[in-house]
Amino acid sequence: MDEELLGIGAFAARARLSAKALRLYDRLGLLVPARVDEVTGYRFYRAGQVERARTVALLRQLDMPLARIAEVVDADDGAVAADRLAAYWADVEARIAGQRTLAEYLRGRLSGRSCEMYGKFVVEAVDVPRQVLITETRHTLADELPAWIGSALGRLEEAASACGGVAGVPFVAYHSEVSMESDGPAEACVPVADEAAARAWAEARGRARETAVRVEPAQLLARTRITKAQVAHPQILAAFEAVEQWMAAEGLTAAGPCREVYFADWGAAGAEDPVCDVAFPVR
Repeated sequence: MDEELLGIGAFAARARLSAKALRLYDRLGLLVPARVDEVTGYRFYRAGQVERARTVALLRQLDMPLARIAEVVDADDGAVAADRLAAYWADVEARIAGQRTLAEYLRGRLSGRSCEMYGKFVVEAVDVPRQVLITETRHTLADELPAWIGSALGRLEEAASACGGVAGVPFVAYHSEVSMESDGPAEACVPVADEAAARAWAEARGRARETAVRVEPAQLLARTRITKAQVAHPQILAAFEAVEQWMAAEGLTAAGPCREVYFADWGAAGAEDPVCDVAFPVR
């Protein structure tokens, strides 16, 4: 039996991996030796494991996390493995595209071209009437935010039927920064028609999903309207900053958390269709 096996040194040379890497992959379950000597702890591998070892090494060169490497090499067949690799690489390209856009945005800020970026946003002040809101609050990082917004607003709009119906445009208020390092919180809000029914709904829910009812008084909003394409990070950052710059020029100060007001059907909207207002309550 031993004659059919390779010691860790010989196997490492054939697989073009270090012995240290083989020990790591063993601990993680990515590449388990065919046999381990009970006395010496020495590892032995079959020659047929070379292909898996080389595949693991190549996937690491793509900066693929070890957990996702396991999903690829443990796939039932080659087609499934290829699909999992393709899905990972699509995620990488999307991340790089976002980072490229962010880098260009930061170049504009650092080079003093901020005014050029802000100039494409038209800012105005609008009056908003008193609103009764049913809300759901969540601490969330930026990568989880879009999925949570969709699900939270969906739950609230469904609940609005027991609160006199939806009585205004839904929005998300940010009580603190949401980024990859800061988790807000963010508050999904849906205006409803019946305050008493809304309070009964909230009382019945208790603390489930951090739901609540609150009333916003009539107020003035400074806002700019953006397209679906501009909602993507970091374009939306430039929109918020454009509103803040306009507020400063007009002598206005923020009177509440900034917000994104969603007035359009997101699924039906095209990239250049207006879908959202970026806004600040002001005084």
